[in-house]
Amino acid sequence: MKSVVIPLKRFALAATVVVAAAPAAAQETVRWGIPMAFGSNLTALGDTMPWVSEQLKKISGGTVNLQIFEPGKLVPALGIFEAVSTGKVEAGYSWMGYESGKVAASQLFGAVPFGMESPQFAAWIFFGGGDALLKETFKPHNIYPIFCGSISPEAAGWFRKEIKTPDDLKGLKFRAAGLGGKIYQKVGATVTMLPGGELFQALEKGVLDGTEFSLPTVDDQLGFDKVAKNYYLPGWHQPSTNQFLYVSMAAWTKLRPQTQAQIETTCTAGVTMALAKAEALQGEMLAKFKKEGVTLRQFSKPLLDAFSKAAKEVLAEESAKDPMFKKVADSMAAFQEKNREWHNLGYLPRDHK
Repeated sequence: MKSVVIPLKRFALAATVVVAAAPAAAQETVRWGIPMAFGSNLTALGDTMPWVSEQLKKISGGTVNLQIFEPGKLVPALGIFEAVSTGKVEAGYSWMGYESGKVAASQLFGAVPFGMESPQFAAWIFFGGGDALLKETFKPHNIYPIFCGSISPEAAGWFRKEIKTPDDLKGLKFRAAGLGGKIYQKVGATVTMLPGGELFQALEKGVLDGTEFSLPTVDDQLGFDKVAKNYYLPGWHQPSTNQFLYVSMAAWTKLRPQTQAQIETTCTAGVTMALAKAEALQGEMLAKFKKEGVTLRQFSKPLLDAFSKAAKEVLAEESAKDPMFKKVADSMAAFQEKNREWHNLGYLPRDHK
């Protein structure tokens, strides 16, 4: 059989023609309204989802548009879970745990008192089986949850008076969310759950004796330092604070794999950006508070011991009541224990200078 030699230029042209003849798949159009539990002005806590939305527009060439709605504009600030679960909206952005009355295990994904800090929580989500448990937890509620933000430890909170002993907590009117709220109840405080926008007035009028909410930068934006001068740390109740994009299962399954990957990947980037921003800004904010007459305080060892004891009791009680809660809590504890020696030996002690 006679061989045929194709000149190099003709071969290159043929290859070019073949490649050009294969049309690229068109990017699908997505238009969702995204109600948020936090104002978009709140640093690292509320401005992460708007950043994710803008990045998705760029990545998709403008065809994936997740329009952000401020708290209360589309659904109530604490009603994101319910709105997505019932199909009122395609998706929403919130701290996981506000729906604890219906999904007990959600509190664990939002924050675990004396638990994992943000980097280790992310490690558990992505490499410790956490994401599979997350999806399992919310599937019965027709929600596909996506890890989409995490910030540094919160402050323990603002108090109108100094807290010296565990007895000072008894009868204290305090705002707290999730498992932290249950622990404050366990040590004798009267706990109220209010959204961030209502806390300044409640603290100012004495409806609350104290409140926790978020990072120093966020607390500054909400003005708590104007009505309470005792700022307590560390944030034992929320060593990490984790936000999620809740997506209706019906809306999610309609998306092409390409679009799903774009949303999940951009949310992963949002976790990085939120944590980086949170870490970058808190030192200067503490200095600002001190200049303005705020007293920075750390809870004493007896107080931390009292909180820790109550935390263990609350986690045991919640685990006994809800099998999914126990499953998630056990997974987290096992992952933390497996890495404990690495954290104890591999990292410099925090008091090292």
